[in-house]
Amino acid sequence: MPLTDIQCRNAKSKADGSPLKLADGGGLFLAVTPAGGKYWRMTYRFDGKQKLLSIGEYPAVPLADARALLSSNKAILKAGKDPALHKPEAATGGPDAFETVAREWLEAQKKAWVPEHWQRVLSRFENDVFPTLGRMRLRDIGAPKVLEVLREVEKRGALDVTKRIRQSIGAVFRFGIATGRADSNPAADLVDALKVRPKVKHMAALDAEHIGEFLTSLQGYDGERQTRLAVELIMHTMLRTNELRFGRWTEIKDEPTQFKQTKGQWVEMPAPKQWVIGGERMKMSRDHKVPLTRQSLRLLAELKAIAGDSEWIVPGVSGDKPISQNTMIFALYRLGYHSRLTIHGFRSTASTILNESGLWSPDAIERQLAHVHGDKVRSAYNRSEYWAERVKMMEWWSDYLTERNPNDLSALLS
Repeated sequence: MPLTDIQCRNAKSKADGSPLKLADGGGLFLAVTPAGGKYWRMTYRFDGKQKLLSIGEYPAVPLADARALLSSNKAILKAGKDPALHKPEAATGGPDAFETVAREWLEAQKKAWVPEHWQRVLSRFENDVFPTLGRMRLRDIGAPKVLEVLREVEKRGALDVTKRIRQSIGAVFRFGIATGRADSNPAADLVDALKVRPKVKHMAALDAEHIGEFLTSLQGYDGERQTRLAVELIMHTMLRTNELRFGRWTEIKDEPTQFKQTKGQWVEMPAPKQWVIGGERMKMSRDHKVPLTRQSLRLLAELKAIAGDSEWIVPGVSGDKPISQNTMIFALYRLGYHSRLTIHGFRSTASTILNESGLWSPDAIERQLAHVHGDKVRSAYNRSEYWAERVKMMEWWSDYLTERNPNDLSALLS
């Protein structure tokens, strides 16, 4: 039966504290959270997928308006469009409303971001932010209201997600300031109000602004050429010291050829080479694949010329054993980086820069660093391992390093 306004007003979450869903019909329902929030949601199918759309918060959006918005969204569906991307203005509260500005900001990022990351950010907005802030004008939203949204995410124990949502909300407000619809960014004032994970000791790492300086110093290294190439390769591949030290040429493989159907024709797709390290050599005891960029392949070619018939990618003096544990770190000392930088610190540098770029999903970055989360269920569903995104990400990372090293850039272009 259709809902009544009295039912909406009196609705509370279940006695056991779990959320309550009150269906109105046609895919429209009122979701009641344990914290007392009431949010209109619409379920629908588009492009063969079941989707969920946030319409607004009750009572700011009364029952009659929610039904009107349902009808408007169904008209959009009938026209062959996704209501999530073509919302009627009434649903987003006008041009100054948070949701309107957020969707404009997201649209501006679409070409720069990989599709998976873009969709992930949109989903976080739709699930955690729009129900509370969506219809509010940016100038009417203060830090306490933003904190209210973030606290709900914190309650799930998702501290990393909370941090990223705060960053995304802040980006929307900066976009609003730039387009004349906001005067300040309340999300910027909330850094110290959020829960943080216990700090862990990090290895000495490079700041982004010092990468070029280090690479220039490395090009002038007066020790063994093989050592310099090994340090460069570990920067481009984001491997741990022992993962590179014990690398064998048999681990360098071609990705199986892939085909894509285009206009009825099957076209062979480029298959990048990859470094496949068996689980017995990995810290987390699972196989690890590294997409090899053109820069990494050039470094490997130079190392092969030095290694000759050795099975090791970076052999020691005798050729029948890998380089010693301290060879690369001693090279950093000779370059003047004692106590300022470790080989492991390159991984921290890469992680920071990739995350702060906003171009790549945290899961893809963590997987490329061969970090495995304790959440077995999450790992089980990540069977794809974000491979396509990781290939693009590693190309971006190698290009990032190359652009900050004029000597490397000229060698690559010659």
